[in-house]
Amino acid sequence: MPTVKTKIVRIGNSQGIRIPKVVLDQCHIYDDVEMETKEDCIIIKSSHAARDGWAAAFQKMHENMDDTLLIDDGLETVWDGDEWEW
Repeated sequence: MPTVKTKIVRIGNSQGIRIPKVVLDQCHIYDDVEMETKEDCIIIKSSHAARDGWAAAFQKMHENMDDTLLIDDGLETVWDGDEWEW
């Protein structure tokens, strides 16, 4: 995304910036954020872990016996039996 210019706005006794929705969506920011400063920059990050909820999803896949990778199942060729040494 190209650089976006925005203005500092007054919010009560504080100041803030408006962040375009497309930027929030791209960064997966929907509610809480973490903010830090580094040199002359402000870093705003989603407070949710990148793979939040994956463990529960994998557990559900396991319970449904949907966690087996079957890429090579039934794809053996003549080359596999004759040419390849296991």
